[in-house]
Amino acid sequence: MCIRDRALGLVLSAALAFVTGSYPPVRDLMFNVQGDRVGYSLLGMIVAFAPLVILLGSSFLLRNPTARSAGALYWTIVSLIGASLGVVVLVYTGASIATTFLVTATAFGGLSLIGYTTKKDLTGFGTFLIMGVIGLVVASLVNMFLHLAAISFIVNVLGVLIFSGLIAYDTQRLKMTYYQLGGDGQAMGVATNYGALSLYINFINLFQFLLSFLGNRR
Repeated sequence: MCIRDRALGLVLSAALAFVTGSYPPVRDLMFNVQGDRVGYSLLGMIVAFAPLVILLGSSFLLRNPTARSAGALYWTIVSLIGASLGVVVLVYTGASIATTFLVTATAFGGLSLIGYTTKKDLTGFGTFLIMGVIGLVVASLVNMFLHLAAISFIVNVLGVLIFSGLIAYDTQRLKMTYYQLGGDGQAMGVATNYGALSLYINFINLFQFLLSFLGNRR
C-alpha cells in the first residue's frame, strides 16, 4: 500500500509539474521567466513553501490522526510539491529529467531493499541524518544571499548522501512500525500514509539533488 501510494504520488507530481511548467496560462501565474532565468512568482512562492507550513502545522493540529486525515495530508503535500516542480521542467531538458528520474528510481529501490533487509538498527543513524537535513536547510538559506558555487556544490553532495541514507532509514522504520502495530487496521492506515509521505519526500529531494549533477539546462 505504501509503495502504491508513493508511486501514484510521483505520477501525480510529474503530471502537475508538466502542467505548471508547460501550460502558459498556469506557467505565467507560477513562475517568472526572463530569458534563461527562471524564478517563482508570488503565487509560486506560496505553493513552494506551503508544504513546509502544512507539515509543521499538522504536527500540532493532527494530534490523533486518522487514516483519512493522514491520507488527505499526503495527497495535499504531493499536489503542492508537484505543482512547484514545474520550475524543473522550465530549467532542465526533458531527456535529462527522464534520465535522472530513472537513476533516482533505481537508487531508491536499492536503498529501500537495504533498509528492509539489513539486521543493523538504523535508529541512531537516522537521528544523525535528520540533523544533517537541518544543516542543509540552514546552509541553503545562507547561500541564497551569498550565491557561492562552492557551498552549492557541498550542499548538493551532502544532500545526495543524506537523503540516500534517509531512504534506507525510513524503510526500516516503516517495517518495524508495521510489526509493532500488528492487526490494528486504523493505526496501519495512518502509518501507511505517513510512511508514503516520508519516502515520497526523500525521493523528490534525492531526485532534485541528483538533477543538479546530471541535469542539462535548456
